[in-house]
Formats: sequence, structure tokens, C-alpha cells
Amino acid sequence: MKFKLLIILFSSNLLFAQDFKTPYEKGNGNQTTTYEEMVKYYENLDQNFESITVENFGKDDNGEPIKVVVFDDSKNKNTPVILINNGIHPGEPDGIDATMMLMRDLATGKVSAKNLKIAAIQSYNISGMLRRGKYSRANQNGPEEYGFRGNARNYDLNRDFIKNDTENAKTFQLIFQHFKPIFFIDNHVSNGADYQYLFTYISTNKERLGSKLGNYFNEKMQPEILENIEKKGILTTPYVNIHGDSPDEGFPSFMDSPRYATGYTTLFNTLGTVAETHMLKPYPERVRATYEYMVSAINYTRKNTREIQKLMAENLNSVKPGTQYPIQWKLNDKKFQLIDFKGYEAGKKTSEVSGKPRLFYDRNKPFTRKVKFFNEYVPTKEIRVPNYYVIPKSENKVIEYLKRNNIAMKEIAKDSTISVEVYRITDFKTVKNPYEGHYLHYDTTTKSEFKNVNFRKGDLLVSTKQAGVKYLLETLEPEATDSFYNWNFFDAILGQKEYFSDYVFEDTAAELLRNDQVLKTAFEFEKISNPDFAKDGQAQLEWIYRHSEYYEGSVNLYPIYRIL
Repeated sequence: MKFKLLIILFSSNLLFAQDFKTPYEKGNGNQTTTYEEMVKYYENLDQNFESITVENFGKDDNGEPIKVVVFDDSKNKNTPVILINNGIHPGEPDGIDATMMLMRDLATGKVSAKNLKIAAIQSYNISGMLRRGKYSRANQNGPEEYGFRGNARNYDLNRDFIKNDTENAKTFQLIFQHFKPIFFIDNHVSNGADYQYLFTYISTNKERLGSKLGNYFNEKMQPEILENIEKKGILTTPYVNIHGDSPDEGFPSFMDSPRYATGYTTLFNTLGTVAETHMLKPYPERVRATYEYMVSAINYTRKNTREIQKLMAENLNSVKPGTQYPIQWKLNDKKFQLIDFKGYEAGKKTSEVSGKPRLFYDRNKPFTRKVKFFNEYVPTKEIRVPNYYVIPKSENKVIEYLKRNNIAMKEIAKDSTISVEVYRITDFKTVKNPYEGHYLHYDTTTKSEFKNVNFRKGDLLVSTKQAGVKYLLETLEPEATDSFYNWNFFDAILGQKEYFSDYVFEDTAAELLRNDQVLKTAFEFEKISNPDFAKDGQAQLEWIYRHSEYYEGSVNLYPIYRIL
């Protein structure tokens, strides 16, 4: 049973905190906690503070339960939540150590989170954290040992938030849907160029989040949080999204599509930040910066909870049946803002390895100069939001994913014929090499038509009038960047199942041309307009087959339907 420790004197608060030093604080400043030490530390906090609990959710791919530590002194189930994710890339452990200190300081009252619940995933990629070594982060300045980027099955978990190939990703969705946070922080360490900044960040893309809520976060909330940590001597800038070069020519804001953590949380109107401390800064400075960002975010959120919740509700109500919703974006390279960028002069010198010119940054030559920051995306494809999607009960995988995300569905009560909009895939490209376990499709295009389709009892009607509407649109619309289609959920529809034998179908084709004047006219026109086709008997037979009732109509026919 927990017991509540009594703090009699003000000074004893600090002494008490010292009794709960983290493994990082007990080390030399360049050492991160081990998994076993982390678990034991949080168990100790749980046993000693009524406001701290540790909960198990799902599992890592290696079978270990993923643990969430929760600070809550309100005992109100409706208390708004900030969710923190650590160790998605365990070679970037800053957040793991910083959050251990944060939870201790919340429990002892050093940090206030009045009227807020703080839930933190101790280490999301447990199997990666257990794969501890010294060399996998070749570009990083400490700590001495750390975890590995991939999980037990070598997945990069920060690409798995839609496709859910891992138990980790399935568990994250369970955690997210359980807590329904109003703010989300994903702690990382950057790669890329060298510069003076200690702390960089990815703000949830404002256009994808929604204009009113997105502008609030990017123009008011995030700047105020960052201003507070700048006052503590922590230089900040947007994530420098370039590698192996100088940012002098400008750089774009990162587009966090739904495969990424904040891209997924955006689908439920949750504000989010990826904290990216700079890899080349000393480890103690990086841990401190991560800690201070979380504290500043807590301070802002607890003071502005009602405003955030109001804007989230308004944002949800803006996505209604009949409205247009963007599913593809591109950077606006004509519009930018000039920021005072603090970098180091970049130059070339002779490589000691190859004898060829190599890039280097001269830290003896810091500069501050105006640099273009491209921070606007424009939609390149929009769809009309339907009233319903219709999902055949045979699509078990899709149904499983929707249930995990608390999507409400209603079974069709009896066999029915319904007028629906039907998509057919007309074109797509596919990556040449596997990407995170998939041959990912992209640049997908469709055409649609309205048809009467027979549905069976038990097929599912999914209304878009619900909190998960954006999740539905981003996964079920095949042209969306991270749609289920693009992640290969429906590749079976791309394959033809029935064929013909030439010597049999020759007679059938001749009869079709004799009896169908429209078909014959179209066939003759194709021969006249295409000389190669006119010379190819096999191609002509295939053409007739594909334009006849003998050809199966399901090839490239997308099996999710829309009701407008």
C-alpha cells in the first residue's frame, strides 16, 4: 500500500528529492539509465507517491509490456492529459532520463501540473533499448552507451503509426486512445547539419492540423513555450531538415505525415511536438533542454487548457460531410519567412581518408544571418468528405485497425443494395526497394463512378460524424499519402485471377464482334489509331477480352465504398 510522505520543512523538499536521484543524476553526466534501472526507479516512485502510478499496456515486439508512468494528483478521470513518448529511437535517450527527473519533480511538488495529468511512456522501443552499445550513433556526442534505433524486428517505429506492423505501434494506439491527450511530446535527438542551437523542434504541421488550431499552436502556443526555455539559455530553432550541407540556402518545415508519431496524433486534433536536441551538443545540455521544454509545455498547457480544448472541438467540427478535405500536400517554395539563423561557416577541406574535398563546419566562425524558412504547404489533392464509408465484413484487417482507434461502426442489418461511389485504381508508383517492410505505393490516382452494389448482412457502415473522421479520411482514401492502400493493404485487388486460352477464346471473340456493333466499332477504331496494336493479334484478343463481360470487374476495384 502506498504511503504519503510528509514534508515538514520547505528545505526538506530538496533533501527528499535527493533521495530519489535518477541513475543519470548519479552518474558522470554522460551515462543514460539502463532499462532495468529505469523500471526499478519508476516502481520506487509508484510505491512512495500517491500521485504516481505505473500502468502496463500491450507489448513490445519482444513480448515485454510497454509501461506508462502517470502523474495525477487530481483523482478526476476527466483531467486533461499531456502524453510524452520516450525511447522510440533508444539511441536518442535524452527524453528517457529527462522524464525520470520530471516525474520525480512532479511528485515532490518542485514542478506544478495543477489540473493536468502527465502520462509518459517510459521507453516505447524496449527491445531497442535493451540492444545497448557504443557505436550505432556514430554522429552523436554521448552518452557513453545507449540503445538501438530499430526494435526487435528491426522496424523504425517512427514510420509505423498507420501501418501498425509492430506490437509497439498497436500498443501506442491503445495508449493514445486511452488517454486522449490534448498535447503530445515525442522526444528525439537530431541528425544533420551543425549549428549553434541546442534544441530544435518539429511543430505539428499547421495545415494538416487545421488552420485555426494549427495557427494557434504555431503562432502562439509554441513560440511562448520556446521563449520560456530561451530565457534559460537554451537556443532553439525549427528542425533543420537538411543533411550534409549548410542551411544557408534555407530549409523547409518538416511534413509529418500520419506514418510519424505527431502525424498520427494530429488525426485526432491533438497538438504535438517532436523535440530534437542537437546530436553534437554534450549530453547533459541535451537532457536539460528536453526537461525544460517539457516543463514549459506543462506550464503553458495548464494555464490555457480551456482555450486548447475549445479550439480542438472547433477543429473537429470543421471536418463535416460534404466539405473538402486535403489528402496530398506540397511545399510552397514561393513563400517563406526570414529567420535569424545562428550557424557555423561551412567550407571544404581535403579529406584525410579520400584526399577529396569534404564538408566541414568551422566552430571558430559562428554567424547569425537571415535564412529562408519555408513554412507553408498547399494542398494538391482534395476529396469531398462522405457521409459514410461502407466496409465489407471480409476486410478483417481494416476493421481491426478501426476498432483499435475507437472508430464507431454499425452493421448492416440485412442484405441490401446501396447506391455508392466506387473507386478504381488507375495508376500508382511503387518504391524499388523495401521501405520499412513494404513496397510502398505513391502517386496513386483513381477514378470513381456511382453504382448500385449488393452488400451482405454484417457489412459495416462507418459514419464520418465522429472524433476519428480524419483518421478515416487519411487511411481509407487511397490517394492519401499514408493510406491503407499505399501501405499495401489491398494489393490483392491488383492481380487478375481468371484468364483465357487463346484457341478457345478466338471463337468467342469473333462471335462477340459479330453480335455487338458498339464493341466492333471501338475495336476497329483502336486498330486504326494504333498501328502497333493492328499488327499484334494477341493484343487484339486481350483487348476484346477486357472489354467483354468475360473479364472480371474486380481488378483494381477498391473494396471500400463511399456514400455521399
